[in-house]
Amino acid sequence: MEYILLIVGFVLLIKGADYFVEGASNIAVKLNVSPLLVGLTIVAMGTSSPEATVAILAAIDGSSGVVLGNVIGSNIVNITVVVGLTALIAPLTVQSETVRKEIPFALLAAIVMMILMVDVALQSGGENIITRGDGLIILLFFAVFLYYVFEMARKNRSNNVEEVNTDVGESWLKNILFTIGGLVAIIIGGEMVVSSATEIALALGMSEALVGLTIVAVGTSLPEIMTSVTAAMKGKGDMAIGNVVGSNIFNILFVTGTAATVAPIAAESKLFFDGWVMVALTVLLLIFSRTHFKIGRKEGAVLLVAYVAYLIYIIIRN
Repeated sequence: MEYILLIVGFVLLIKGADYFVEGASNIAVKLNVSPLLVGLTIVAMGTSSPEATVAILAAIDGSSGVVLGNVIGSNIVNITVVVGLTALIAPLTVQSETVRKEIPFALLAAIVMMILMVDVALQSGGENIITRGDGLIILLFFAVFLYYVFEMARKNRSNNVEEVNTDVGESWLKNILFTIGGLVAIIIGGEMVVSSATEIALALGMSEALVGLTIVAVGTSLPEIMTSVTAAMKGKGDMAIGNVVGSNIFNILFVTGTAATVAPIAAESKLFFDGWVMVALTVLLLIFSRTHFKIGRKEGAVLLVAYVAYLIYIIIRN
């Protein structure tokens, strides 16, 4: 049964990503908005919704300690696997605004979260914890990001300004249904793939820790992987890179901020290494993006190798 659910889950992911990107792209054209903006907002928030749901429910249930691992792990996979795999399939062109503003903002968000985690070192506290006050501060940063995005939409900084074609992609209703339906399929498909693959792995004798570090870690980022790859194959490279950057910002600022506001988040000491790995990878993404404003196949391969090395380390560590 698990094998059937696994196949159905992948089908939902693939077709859902296809419809989601098509619907969101057509809506962007109708509104004369750049694909990058759609990637930073609708696509990023949509593909991060599984992480947000898990984190918020965990905080409500009093299991907020899993939030940081979920956020950090997902962001690492987004930068290495999602960008790396997408760049291998179709090299990504990065807009100058993304290099100068969006990626640095993602780096700032990562550093802010790391600083708020180190209470013992900075404030001589008894334990490292992200308090409700810290959560509200993080949400304020998220509000600043949303303000920037809405200002960007208002000024419409799309490089290719064209006349709005209201006939693109059939009717508004159809495009909205494609976007929402595709997103629902992505979320359900991702959940089916993770749960069924975990059951199969455990039945084959893999430990729960190893399953969590491999299948579940990549599985929770399957929506980002499928959406970005599909966007790149459709020639929407801006949407693909915007999806990753926006998703990372959303994960740190909205997911962590909301979860910490619901219940303080305890930070395990070993997560500090993973957190700084996330920061370092964001810096690497910024460096790669500045190289002719393009992430090519070589850079994509480097990112994938970096994830394999990190994966080997955490398996040995645990």
